[in-house]
Amino acid sequence: MSARRPSHTMACINTFAFAGIEAVPVEVQVQISAGTPALLLVGLPDKAVGEAKERVKAAFSAMGLSLPPRRILINLKPADLPKEGSHFDLPLALGVLAAMGVLPRDEIAGYAALGELSLDGSLSAVVGVLPAAIAASARDLGLICPAGQGGEAAWAGRIEVLAAPDLLSLINHFQGTQVLTPPDTAGIADATRGPDLADVKGMETARRAVEIAAAGRHNLLMVGSPGAGKSMLAARLPGLLPDLDARAALEVSMIHSVAGLLAGGRLLMRPPFREPHHSASQAALSGGGHRARPGEVSLAHRGVLFLDELPEFPRQTLDSLRQPMETGHTTVSRAAAHITYPARFQLVAAMNPCRCGYLGDGVRECGRAPRCGEDYQSRIGGPVLDRIDLTVEVRPASAAELAHAPAGESSAVVAARVARARMAQRARYGDDGPASNAEADIQAIMLRPDAHKLVQQAMEKLRLSPRGYTRVLRVGRTIADLAGAAEVGRVHVAEALAYRHRMPGRKG
Repeated sequence: MSARRPSHTMACINTFAFAGIEAVPVEVQVQISAGTPALLLVGLPDKAVGEAKERVKAAFSAMGLSLPPRRILINLKPADLPKEGSHFDLPLALGVLAAMGVLPRDEIAGYAALGELSLDGSLSAVVGVLPAAIAASARDLGLICPAGQGGEAAWAGRIEVLAAPDLLSLINHFQGTQVLTPPDTAGIADATRGPDLADVKGMETARRAVEIAAAGRHNLLMVGSPGAGKSMLAARLPGLLPDLDARAALEVSMIHSVAGLLAGGRLLMRPPFREPHHSASQAALSGGGHRARPGEVSLAHRGVLFLDELPEFPRQTLDSLRQPMETGHTTVSRAAAHITYPARFQLVAAMNPCRCGYLGDGVRECGRAPRCGEDYQSRIGGPVLDRIDLTVEVRPASAAELAHAPAGESSAVVAARVARARMAQRARYGDDGPASNAEADIQAIMLRPDAHKLVQQAMEKLRLSPRGYTRVLRVGRTIADLAGAAEVGRVHVAEALAYRHRMPGRKG
């Protein structure tokens, strides 16, 4: 008696769903069995994943293939995890090809795949290739992706990457008639350091505040009349910041990969600088939307978030900054899941002292002072202000200053001091400790007795909150680092206190 032919065939391939920057493993199981011809997809697919069936059919047709006249069931395991995005196209197509016997089932099972299929069978770029490659490497899987993203996947290190221009080239590769060359890493993203600080004449107090902010990654608020130079100073801050270390660069690049902003798959080694308009919604700033994409606070992770015209942002939007400023992450809540993105950013903000902008200006004084300033500045809640380490009043340079003031220090000179201060912080806290003084535990900050006495007096007279007390100590530690001092002295604390909530028209 001859052996009975099996009534169905099975094949599996791996892919990923994304929860924040975490790539969650998904197994694509394909079963072809006897029954009414149909292509069925189960496992909580969204609309884009459900439409993949039609793209797979069209791609097969373009290659001269047709689906077998049998029942084809595709299960996305785990079944209770929502699946979103067009990157499921490629693993679905490869799973069906393996179940049909066109591709070797055992070999395909050792890969993870992601990519969007065009109707002609070519592969288009998708988001999240970098975190998917890192997750595949951790599971000892190879990765199959579109040709244009092979360089991005190669950053994962020891992993086999098949970067294919289309579905046909993948079939030929596995059948041995074509060899796909392993891609090289995509390189480092080009990033200019911005305009030079030497262009700024005068404004010594504001320049000093920017330097302290850069050295300790402290939050900074600049207040001044229109044209005083607030945006000009903010634009020069990125040029003072050191490059990201390897771990931070990978983390930042993963966020931008998930957001679809990692141009050419090139790694980001410079701290990002994001400057959303004040009309940005809360979802745009904090993250959210239909697919819970990262917001500006996450895109600015390990870099700078610059908010110009701070009081013009909606109050609710500003209040949404409180949690990420304190914890270093933001959570987007959905009925099915809570998605967390890193958001360890440095807030740099600028604002006018009042609605008309001229409160305290000696030339064009505000006509409704002080009420105009009080009303305008009250748009910023106290909890947000309490999380700002440095507040500096930026006064416009006079005509005489602009004409005769010598050029200030260049960005290169100031950046060298900032780099030395950052190195001192790294030596103090270690590789696994706080990344900067802005995150430091106050127990690690050594105060001289006279400095400690001054802080205690300031707490009573200025009514500093415990958070304000902590932030004064952190800023004092940064000022001491810039001076090369091992301990925080009275002069360092005094300068830190001078930057605490000094805004015209507002008490305290």
